[in-house]
Amino acid sequence: MRIAVFRKAHFNAAHRLYRPDWSDERNFEVFGVCSNNNYHGHNYELEVKVVGETDPETGYLIDLKVLKEIIFEEVEQRFDHKNLNLDTEEFRELNPTAENICYVIWQLLRKRLEDRLDLKVRLYETPRNYVEYPAD
Repeated sequence: MRIAVFRKAHFNAAHRLYRPDWSDERNFEVFGVCSNNNYHGHNYELEVKVVGETDPETGYLIDLKVLKEIIFEEVEQRFDHKNLNLDTEEFRELNPTAENICYVIWQLLRKRLEDRLDLKVRLYETPRNYVEYPAD
């Protein structure tokens, strides 16, 4: 039986959308107030979708306790209450747009899941703005 399971999580983080090779004026022109040199923050909401065939022996697709631990270790511990630009290796050189954050989270989770499982990550930066990887 092919089925999907979901797990939600959240983290709070600050960031600045900024390209160091651009002037402050150009950064403001492209990124607006999100390029504030004092940073700004979001209460990110994360939704992780795992799809595949259930294990006929256990009835599980994936033990949700295990998925919870993976998300905690790879995302929450790494990004919660951090300045993404300054406190994380992932965004030291990569502009922490919602798109890039979502893709990085997908990469971190993907390496921890069995190959037989499909993964989709949805990241809400605000209640009305969200991104999803991979896109359909």
